[in-house]
Amino acid sequence: MLPFLVGLLYLVSGRTVRAQDATGSRFFCSAIPADADPSCSFDPNGNRVQSTSPVEDELRNTILQLRETILQQKETIVSQQGTIKELNSKLARCEAAAEDSAGRSRGQSSRRKDYSKNTMGDLPRDPTETIDQLGKTMQGLKGRLENLEQQQLRANTSAAAAAAAGGNAVGPLPAELRELLKHRLGALEGQLLRKVAELEEEKSQLYNETAAHRQRTESTLTSLLERITELERSNNAFKSPEDFKVSLPLRTNYLYGRIKKSLPEMYAFTVCMWLKSSASPGIGTPFSYGVPGQANEIVLIEWGNNPIELLVNDKVAQLPLSVSDGRWHHICITWTTRDGFWEAYQDGERLGTGENLAPWHPIKPGGVIILGQEQDMVGGRFDATQAFVGELSQFNMWDRVLRPVDIMGMANCSSYMPGNIVPWIDTNVEVMGGASKAALEICEDRMFEP
Repeated sequence: MLPFLVGLLYLVSGRTVRAQDATGSRFFCSAIPADADPSCSFDPNGNRVQSTSPVEDELRNTILQLRETILQQKETIVSQQGTIKELNSKLARCEAAAEDSAGRSRGQSSRRKDYSKNTMGDLPRDPTETIDQLGKTMQGLKGRLENLEQQQLRANTSAAAAAAAGGNAVGPLPAELRELLKHRLGALEGQLLRKVAELEEEKSQLYNETAAHRQRTESTLTSLLERITELERSNNAFKSPEDFKVSLPLRTNYLYGRIKKSLPEMYAFTVCMWLKSSASPGIGTPFSYGVPGQANEIVLIEWGNNPIELLVNDKVAQLPLSVSDGRWHHICITWTTRDGFWEAYQDGERLGTGENLAPWHPIKPGGVIILGQEQDMVGGRFDATQAFVGELSQFNMWDRVLRPVDIMGMANCSSYMPGNIVPWIDTNVEVMGGASKAALEICEDRMFEP
């Protein structure tokens, strides 16, 4: 038995010889006892003589399996060494990139981050995504190192088993290499932590800069709005509060003016205004007053080829006025609830009178006065075909019937009487939908008319 063990040790220690001839055949040499015939174990017919000992066959198979296991472990270790080289190369590139980044940062007087700079693979530009990506990279490297250590541990276990069986073992991964990997991994972790801290600081700086920029923008916009308001006030600061006109250049259902004041209950009224229009057919609706339940409480309208009409409580009277020649005209309309008596003046001259226009009807309070549109409901539902096209000025309203001499004085510019119910002043008139207000001195403007 001793000679057999000596031969087995001889085989495992590496003295086993394998050879291959030119045809690819494999030759094996086997250990034999010291007192055995050293000639090759083949019979005269060339057939191999099989061992008659089952213990020897079992040992031989065990040795072959151990050899295959050792060869596989060698291949695994070679693959692990390649992985370690790749990791070392990547760590070196990371360190070089970090050193280059630090050198450039020291060379600048005011450091400014470039988010398109890629210091560790393809990192996202957003700081939060960058932090997440660096953390994932760190976890990946740790996982790879743990896998390497586990694989090496398994390799060491297999090698120890092989050594116990035959004595030909592959040595474990050098301790120096493991320490180098741990050192570099620790350095990389520190670098990543510093990078995360820098990104957090820069994120805070960017937030502060954004807040400051937003505050400056809001301040600038506030100043601009204040300036615009001042300019609007200066443009609206007419020579006198009544020296302006409202222009309604298009026949639409959205251009109009609105009187901010409403009317009290009245039993008589006088309405006077300057207007200029050359629209055809019909100038439209210079003004309308609607109240809840009656949109046509007071309306002055010229619609289509019909004459100018005055409506009171939806009752109609035709007026003998003609103002569609494109020149400024002063018109006044008076009405009293007693017998429904009315008068119509043009340029200071009374052109017509009548009665029985909504007699004994009081004008209802709380309505809306619209310039340039006829109301189908209070304050709205305008009809473009009934819209006024032209210019209006000095719309005044009284709760009484004015004397003819007062009306003549306003028409020839010898006097001016603001309405005691609705005076024509800038702050009392607002324009909508593209209508505009402009300065106008009506008496001077009439002097230059053709």
